[in-house]
Amino acid sequence: MGHIEAARPPAERSFLRDFLGEAEEWAQGRMWIPRALLIAYLVYADYRFLRDPLSSTMFSGITLAFHEMGHLLFGFTGHFIGSLMGSGMQVLVPVVVIVIFSRQPDYFGMSVGGFWLSFSLFELASYVGDARAMELPLVGFSDDPEHDWHYLLSTTHLLPFDTTFAFLIRVAATVIGMASLAFAVWLMTKMLRRQDSALCSSGRSSPAHHESPRRGWRVWPGRDRG
Repeated sequence: MGHIEAARPPAERSFLRDFLGEAEEWAQGRMWIPRALLIAYLVYADYRFLRDPLSSTMFSGITLAFHEMGHLLFGFTGHFIGSLMGSGMQVLVPVVVIVIFSRQPDYFGMSVGGFWLSFSLFELASYVGDARAMELPLVGFSDDPEHDWHYLLSTTHLLPFDTTFAFLIRVAATVIGMASLAFAVWLMTKMLRRQDSALCSSGRSSPAHHESPRRGWRVWPGRDRG
């Protein structure tokens, strides 16, 4: 007897394939040169964090502002949550920015938001890793601001692991930065190819300039052509 295979259900569409297809369509006709200049700065800033964890970027000021806003917005939840949500807010806001860009959609904006998230995590790693030493200068709404992560890790009896947590956060920041770079470069290659294709298409579709044929002269017998 022959073997009868059960009918397979229709394959589910791949989310990643759909996402990349929509991103490639979005990239058509967009300029890549100014975006490449911005990405060059963002890569340089991420590289500086790898060399010097205490370096800063053009996002540092706004990241600090959202950090302090988190303390204010969640101050009513108690000391522990209020302290935690300073760092929580500085990570959450870049994620929200990525989501907003995805809904517009602006796929290159998503990659920039990914870089901001990477920067925010690098800065958070420095703060967490300083929980025991408490050497970083602190900014707050009082004359003697509290070190959030010294309090948080002391309360949870995890203070000896501050540098371990900091290392893991740096790994996450590095991976997110690399993924954001890869996505941005992929988008720019699609922009470049589409522009090249458009130039080639316009060249093929332009009317060719051929030399018009000469008109023939009909010569009547016994007459000149003059």
